[in-house]
Amino acid sequence: MKIRILVVDDHTLFRRGLTALLNRDPGFEVVGDAGDAGEAQRRAEELKPDLILLDNHLPGVTGVDALPALREAVPAARVLMLTVSEDEGDLAGALRAGASGYLLKTIEGDALAAAIRRVMRGESIVAEEMTGKLVAAYRDAAAPRPAKAAEPAAAASPLDALSPREQDILRGIASGQGNKEIARSLGIAETTVKIHVQHILRKLDVSSRVHAAVIAVERGLG
Repeated sequence: MKIRILVVDDHTLFRRGLTALLNRDPGFEVVGDAGDAGEAQRRAEELKPDLILLDNHLPGVTGVDALPALREAVPAARVLMLTVSEDEGDLAGALRAGASGYLLKTIEGDALAAAIRRVMRGESIVAEEMTGKLVAAYRDAAAPRPAKAAEPAAAASPLDALSPREQDILRGIASGQGNKEIARSLGIAETTVKIHVQHILRKLDVSSRVHAAVIAVERGLG
């Protein structure tokens, strides 16, 4: 079965180019496109796509603001942001509103295709360039508040299951480093880092580096 895609972007030439690119992949079918939020909602209700590729800079209503209505119109569809915006507020807002991922338009075609497939498997995807900004946004949100009355002792941290080396690697992930940078800073092979990352995701019961980074920040490791 092909993945049925709706492309939402206010630039006609970009929509056409992206549609042609995606339709070259035998696993995809672009079933329609839209240039603004209102048209996107109408087309989504009509076409019932599996996935909506959504730009943020739309006329009138931004993609982030349009997300709740799109999710209500087609609850089964996944929404993947594809935008030029590197603003951490847009990123955090999109994820809070139910986006399955946030990618930048500088992404290569094969990487976009791979990201779409991962999202359709239920994973969350965030552009590597944005990981550090996402962590910063969560760090700000998790900043200490004035102390209230004594609270019950905190539950055991999920980080306790990680080895010291895995915690070192998770710190690198939380700071926005890629596997190559982490390997260089720790003096180990990149393949070793990849194996450790797989173990970290399994132990934390998450499907993406982004979720692992958020846990690290929430638990004071980032």
